[in-house]
Amino acid sequence: VQLVESGGGLVQAGGSLRLSCAASGFTSDHYAIGWFRQVPGKEREGVSCIDVKDETTHYLDSIKGRFTISFDNTDNTTYLQMDDLKPEDTAVYYCAATYGSTWWHLPDEYPYWGQGTQVTVSS
Repeated sequence: VQLVESGGGLVQAGGSLRLSCAASGFTSDHYAIGWFRQVPGKEREGVSCIDVKDETTHYLDSIKGRFTISFDNTDNTTYLQMDDLKPEDTAVYYCAATYGSTWWHLPDEYPYWGQGTQVTVSS
């Protein structure tokens, strides 16, 4: 499984960014893609997750209403639309994949990871 993120960058508070996660190499059409973020000195935090088969989604409470996760099955790309960004959203964002997960927000549930993309929100 290969995951490649893109779309990070520098944006002012209140602005928007869309992250992409291009996925390939799955042996089943039933898997989940999660987005995580990490700042130096802190644990990696689950932001959102989508089951690509039934499109069930989950969100971290602090980003509900501002971030939207979606999946495009024509090219196996998962998107994280981030609106009304705040300085506290600054982090390296990673996408990750799993064939099965009980606790979507736990990094250990995901065996496959992308390289990460930096998101910086200025105040």
